[in-house]
Amino acid sequence: MKTKRQIIKIDEAKCDGCGNCVTGCHEGALQVIDGKARLISDLLCDGLGACIGECPSGAIKIEERQAEPYDEVKVMEGMVQHGPNTIKAHLKHLKDHAQKTFLKQAFDYLKQHNIPNPLEEDMKKETKHGGHEPCGCPGGKTMDFREPCGCEETGDAPAAPSQLRQWPVQLHLASPMAAYFQKADVVVAADCTAFAYGNFHNDFIKGKAIVIACPKLDDGQEIYAEKIQALIEDARVNTLTVVTMEVPCCGGLLALVKKAAAASARKVPVKHVVVGIQGGIKSEDWA
Repeated sequence: MKTKRQIIKIDEAKCDGCGNCVTGCHEGALQVIDGKARLISDLLCDGLGACIGECPSGAIKIEERQAEPYDEVKVMEGMVQHGPNTIKAHLKHLKDHAQKTFLKQAFDYLKQHNIPNPLEEDMKKETKHGGHEPCGCPGGKTMDFREPCGCEETGDAPAAPSQLRQWPVQLHLASPMAAYFQKADVVVAADCTAFAYGNFHNDFIKGKAIVIACPKLDDGQEIYAEKIQALIEDARVNTLTVVTMEVPCCGGLLALVKKAAAASARKVPVKHVVVGIQGGIKSEDWA
């Protein structure tokens, strides 16, 4: 039975058939057929968009439509045929996106079929760190800083401690399913604002989650709108605060958030703060 969920969509006009997305999709949902990338099965696509960052032509986006529910067992049946490295990459993909239900199903499948779990050694290391991943993980991995992991950087304490509670912060990399977004107050900030406003951490992101974007230079504005909508509907965020610069091109970020909010069945308050080029607050209003 089909259900409405997030799943990838390929723009054939933009696709050049390079095959990068196929390599990026460990679930095996994509193949290059007749010179174009194709989604061969709804059952294999988890809708998390790992393939998007592998596409140099911007031909892949996430949409919400009627599709067959994602089937983790079906995926694992394919994974085990490609060996432990592929299995591990898939498990880490689920873990990095906080997909606890699918991860448990994958673990159960391995256990039931007496297949070694490639993440066991990593999990033993995490246990030694109090149940958290070791620090120093690469750029796109979801990390929650709200509770110390016991492996913080050593040295002199900074004069102005960071108020950042998470990683990553770039909207392209952020997963709306991450725990730190759930029912949170979320700041959607233009990239330049933290450089212009001197007390950005304490005044804007203390106790909040954050995503950053540039409405002028970033590609994938439709994906941005979809992620904001997912924050509203799926993460059920409490409020959204949009922080932009006073320059005209920055207004696109507010427009993007408004578009996502208007398309959402669930409504949340949206505040708009404009930062001046020299660092002052130009205006602050509920949008």
